[in-house]
Amino acid sequence: MKIVSTQQIRDLDRAAIEAYKVPGSLLMERAGRGVAAGVIRLIKEHGLDGKAVLLAAGRGNNGGDAFVAARYLSEEGFKVSLLLAGDRKSLRGDALFHFKKMLRAGICAEELSAESDWRELSGEGLSGSVVVDGILGTGLEGKARGAAAAAIRFINALARKNLAVAIDVPSGINSDTGRAEGDVVRADLTLTMGLPKRGLIEQSALEYVGQLQVVDIGFPNELVTQVKADLELIAPEDVALLFPPRPRIAHKGSYGHLLIMGGAEGYSGAMTLAAMGALRSGPGLVSVAVPERLAPAIALAVPEAMVHGERETGSGSLHSSCWAKWKKRLPNFSAILAGPGMTRHAETGRLVKMILRDSRIPVVLDADALNIFEGRAALLAKRECPLVITPHPGEMARLLALSTARVQARRMRTAKQSARLTNATVVLKGAGTLVAEKGRLQINLTGNPGMASGGMGDVLAGLAGGFLAQGLKPFDAARASVYLHGRAGDMAAASSSESSLMARDLIACLPGAFREFRR
Repeated sequence: MKIVSTQQIRDLDRAAIEAYKVPGSLLMERAGRGVAAGVIRLIKEHGLDGKAVLLAAGRGNNGGDAFVAARYLSEEGFKVSLLLAGDRKSLRGDALFHFKKMLRAGICAEELSAESDWRELSGEGLSGSVVVDGILGTGLEGKARGAAAAAIRFINALARKNLAVAIDVPSGINSDTGRAEGDVVRADLTLTMGLPKRGLIEQSALEYVGQLQVVDIGFPNELVTQVKADLELIAPEDVALLFPPRPRIAHKGSYGHLLIMGGAEGYSGAMTLAAMGALRSGPGLVSVAVPERLAPAIALAVPEAMVHGERETGSGSLHSSCWAKWKKRLPNFSAILAGPGMTRHAETGRLVKMILRDSRIPVVLDADALNIFEGRAALLAKRECPLVITPHPGEMARLLALSTARVQARRMRTAKQSARLTNATVVLKGAGTLVAEKGRLQINLTGNPGMASGGMGDVLAGLAGGFLAQGLKPFDAARASVYLHGRAGDMAAASSSESSLMARDLIACLPGAFREFRR
């Protein structure tokens, strides 16, 4: 899904109204209906008992979207309250039209046009539900002032005990730069209209955006096709297309066989989690090659996988001599994952290089399978197999001989650079995981801070390997894995908390993430 500038979205809006005769009031109706649907989904996902929703609205189009959302939420049985940051006499156009429609539906609006009006509000009576931010939209230049700034502070105060949803952009954010010069809403969910705005995916904005979902307001496809964009958002509808229904006559041979190689003494968990992630991705078979002493424990933890114990180095990692056997068996496999828990022992490094030298089937390299190429990323291009690499910022820094701070400061440029240098599909993990290959860059905004814990990357590598084994192209396998990995993490956090989230919790939620678009 294309990521656009503020001017591009305005041009789309204008063209839809003028060239395609789509009434602005209809676009606003669709936007508000999408907001209401997003709020209801969030309430269900978090298991909230409260039926109260508070909407804070400004005087522009964001406020108009809030007026429509209030009406739909009321029709669904929610107790709706609406606070207007300003005077109703200042409303114009489509916003005024929908304000009157909301009033006719029996929903009252409390007008708060001064900063002091907002300071006097206590927010009592709303706890464990949702507050909706419809104060400011994409038209903000500079910082929020007056009643708008006070409304933002009020929303943030309520957000300590409630979930916050932002309409289009969190109020206070510049929709092009992602920067905030003053007060800004900290949203748990941002429901953006039509297409995602560039500012929402900048590192400076991620702290405020929360989850990002796009509301389809019905821009004609012909207009969207004409929009130029060098960056795309990984959207659920795009991922869904990668997983058509399985035929009734399918069998385990229909969905590939993944070989996972790695593990070392003290790191059996990495291989266990990678195997579990791979199995949840849906391949027919998963084989695991680990140091001999680890095999019994991993076989017990993951009985669905075929676990093979192999010769070890003195430090307890895989010895390169085991490759002779697996090389002969390569025709039985459709993809390889190497790296989880592998360590950087010299013999293990030789094993990874042998895999790249001999494999013609797709390979995923993760963790220490990448660290052995420290400062020598170009060596990864000397191979004949399709390749996906999954570095976190520290691993990327080692691979390119950069500082981690430099990688983080130039994430998009670094992802594209590493894709060109390695001729691989690159997954640069972190807040706003990037998927890059030559000439293409996408960003993923599912996931949450609770996923910054051990084992999460192993699950992601397993998913990527499993999707490759099923025949997905490297770029598609990468973007599907990061989207579903993050979505499962969001579902796990919603059912418990970010602070207590573990990799096993994420794995348990993968079926639910798949179920949103696939049987």
